[in-house]
Amino acid sequence: MIDIVVVLRAEDAVLDFLSVLTDDRGGEIRVILGDRAEMLSLAAGTDPAGRPALLAPHVRPVTDGIVPPGPEVLAELLLRAGAGRGGQESQGEETVRVWTHSPADNRRSHGRLGRDTAVACEEIRYGPAGLRHAVGFSPYLQFLSDLDRPLTRRHVAAKLDFVNRHCAELLTEPDPEYLVQTPRIPATERFFDADPAQRERLYALLASLDDEAASVADPWEFGSSPYEEQRLDTTAAWVRDRCGTSGGTLVEVGACEGALTRRLAAAGFSVRATEPNPVFRTRLAAALAGSGTVTVDGADLAGLAKEDGPARATAHLLIEMLYYGQDLALLDGLGTDQVFLALEPEALASRVRPWLERSAVWRAEEEIVLVPPRVETVCAGRAYLSKRGSVGLLLRRTAG
Repeated sequence: MIDIVVVLRAEDAVLDFLSVLTDDRGGEIRVILGDRAEMLSLAAGTDPAGRPALLAPHVRPVTDGIVPPGPEVLAELLLRAGAGRGGQESQGEETVRVWTHSPADNRRSHGRLGRDTAVACEEIRYGPAGLRHAVGFSPYLQFLSDLDRPLTRRHVAAKLDFVNRHCAELLTEPDPEYLVQTPRIPATERFFDADPAQRERLYALLASLDDEAASVADPWEFGSSPYEEQRLDTTAAWVRDRCGTSGGTLVEVGACEGALTRRLAAAGFSVRATEPNPVFRTRLAAALAGSGTVTVDGADLAGLAKEDGPARATAHLLIEMLYYGQDLALLDGLGTDQVFLALEPEALASRVRPWLERSAVWRAEEEIVLVPPRVETVCAGRAYLSKRGSVGLLLRRTAG
């Protein structure tokens, strides 16, 4: 048996995979360092207790440009690390077993390496049967793990000693991706299996609005989540009750794949659905193809604020999309006298209320709880998380 541990940086092998390094069976272990595209060999018979020290010389300061090498390079390294052995069962035993980061690790480079390692394992037929992901750093998700390994006091002491001796700079590292703090030094190392669909969905779930989020259809599970269904239904009903349906034209900003758009169209509205992400926009257009009341384009909030069209919309909808640092002053340029805005309560309090108190253009006409908080499973039950609720705010223009 050869255990192959694939990590972004050398310290990760000790922080998340110490139980693998110190397995009492004493078999061969190969460690692949993603940031260097290098492999280290810990031969069979090496004292398990001394293996972390062999990684110490490879811990280095954080520099710019630390990125995973990609599936193709990882596949080559895995083949070399596996010494030509197969990952499928041979005479009842796996000859190669691979351990790596979670695709949903909140540190995006670690998550990308975990996803890319799984892709590489598929290419060379090392998985998924012989592949396990560490839960790793996951402040937002709770995982249903398949293997939990509580560390002994001796192993915890060894892990802490490694951190204090060899990772001192990382204890004060300003980049949160590489900062080492208590939640990133687990006393119980937890691992889970994931099929390709789960892996891609987990990876997309933690993404923002780039192409990574769009790597799977419906990454936030609007079509299968009871919470999201209630939120969308309530939002559509709120807009319908306040605007009526007689000839109203709505501009939905950041329509994603059209989960809310379909509801608004069904309520009788003419909708201009805007979506800057080209992958989401393609799916949006396909989902609404044939609808005579919906148009689709790629305008973002900044672009809409600069438009000088002849007609003013009944309302602009900014539903669960002001999480990405947009300048709220852009709302002043929108071609409408009312804006339906929805955010989780904390974001509403920290971002919108202070701006609204200073605004001479907008006032809050109504506030409504669209959906209360709820704890819900995601990714076919592989994990669960707390969804924080959504509060709607109807803004009315007071000037200009």
